[in-house]
Amino acid sequence: MTELLFRDDAYLTEAVSAVVAHTPEGGIVLRASVFYPTGGGQPGDSGWLEWGRSRMAIATAVKHEGGVALVPGDITPPLPPIGTEVRQVLDWDRRFRHMRVHTALHLLSVVIPLPVTGGQIGAERGRLDFDMPEPPEDLAAIEDRLNRLIDQDLAVTETWITDEELAANPGLVKTMSVRPPVGQGRVRLVRIGAGETQVDLQPCGGTHVARTSEIGRVALTKVEKKGRQNRRVTLELA
Repeated sequence: MTELLFRDDAYLTEAVSAVVAHTPEGGIVLRASVFYPTGGGQPGDSGWLEWGRSRMAIATAVKHEGGVALVPGDITPPLPPIGTEVRQVLDWDRRFRHMRVHTALHLLSVVIPLPVTGGQIGAERGRLDFDMPEPPEDLAAIEDRLNRLIDQDLAVTETWITDEELAANPGLVKTMSVRPPVGQGRVRLVRIGAGETQVDLQPCGGTHVARTSEIGRVALTKVEKKGRQNRRVTLELA
């Protein structure tokens, strides 16, 4: 199992760890990873590895047998040998944009309180698909409510519950297309706000900003019909 450093600190941009395996596809598995692997609609992180006089670009990260495999952008230099201590460096600007978009999408599910049927996170924009037979009457009003939530500078924190507690509280799951990872004994919940200011609580394994004000202003740019009852709502970072 790869130690998921991004889970403990989403703002960690560098770390040193040892290579423990190579995948048949040419990926690199480290003992501990700051790179988030593709999953839950969030892209895998990019960046680079450094060891000795070598430097290798990392195009993305993917899940691999309970761990994280880093996918090189090219094969020059050769893969670092197993046992090599390497320095991981994130493309922080890209990751931070993913964090801002991801947290904004959680808030979008607050201002549009309908079941979510899909979603995707990018560095400039993101989208949620809703079980929404009719388009929203006033998109500008929804955008205003979303930005007012962002401006409240709410804390974004995490807590953990057991698989059994999640099963007893199915209302926590907003996303119909992506089920929370269970079977490990516990599930991570992301909370926005606290106490009387709490506005959202849902299972999520991705990376988020620490406070909603870090998102900055967003714009709702498009609503598209996707099937008989589905509408896709796209937001963009200002």
